[in-house]
Amino acid sequence: MSRPAVVILCPKEFKFTDHEASVERPFLADVADLKTVWVDFDAPFPAAAAAAHALILWHGPLVTAEIIGRMPHCRAIIRNGVGFDTVDIAAAAQAGIPVCNVPDYGTEEVADHAIALTLALYRQLFPLDAEAKALGWKIKVAPKMRRLRTQTFGIIGLGRIGTATALRAKALGFRVVFFDPYAPSGAHKAVGIERVGSLDELLQTADTVSVHCPLSTQTRGLIGAREIALLKPGSFLVNTARGDIVQKAPVFAALHSGHLAGAGLDVVEAEPLRTAEEAATPNLIVTCHAAFCSPEGMVDMRSTSARIARAAVLDQPVWNRVN
Repeated sequence: MSRPAVVILCPKEFKFTDHEASVERPFLADVADLKTVWVDFDAPFPAAAAAAHALILWHGPLVTAEIIGRMPHCRAIIRNGVGFDTVDIAAAAQAGIPVCNVPDYGTEEVADHAIALTLALYRQLFPLDAEAKALGWKIKVAPKMRRLRTQTFGIIGLGRIGTATALRAKALGFRVVFFDPYAPSGAHKAVGIERVGSLDELLQTADTVSVHCPLSTQTRGLIGAREIALLKPGSFLVNTARGDIVQKAPVFAALHSGHLAGAGLDVVEAEPLRTAEEAATPNLIVTCHAAFCSPEGMVDMRSTSARIARAAVLDQPVWNRVN
């Protein structure tokens, strides 16, 4: 009998997986044939991936109900990362295919990145860097620099990353509040922070809002013009979750008007930035959907997805199932 096939689907422009799949291979070589398929970001779903018994999926083609219907051998789809919005999980469940993610690989990195963006905004690191490199020393942005202990840090979504971010913000002296309708009772007591009862209350309370919820039908476009208007004048917005949770047009408009004092975005709606005008938005820090990145985190993620794929092709129970 032929051996099961495990396919790693990886976008060409990122090369997250090396051609030899050196991290994944030790977990899979004795039980399955392993193949890496490189695709352009918006390319059609490749036939080689449709034949997989287990699919490890990076960013790339959407796995729609129609595509799932063309995957007769598939025993698991594993999303290399936390988000799984590129997979039709309901269609996969109907087809009997578990969809799994890797929710714990980059917790430290993303939380650190959210705090780094926050500190850069509060301490005006980039304007100060530009002034110093222009051989100036007037500290023109001094009125914009703030003491952290006088500020309230608001978190949307108290999952793994939200909790890690809350603990970091708390250690820096922020008053920390959060909104998460799905967090169990007493979650705030375990972490030593405050819970608010609605998103509106959080937006009106916080000096900085940091987004840490998953992208879903409920959260797509969650922060729009109405929500931005509820934020305090001069507040900050940080997003290291998913770009489509925050509508970029009202954020950029609020930065231009001064209603927002700054924004730190690792992810943007319809990323990446599309125009020079967007890139020139004042008081905006943008990074390249890179909050998860570290060599250690990548090894953790790839190892976990490979172990889940191994369990799937051996007909063993899988974990981190989201459907």
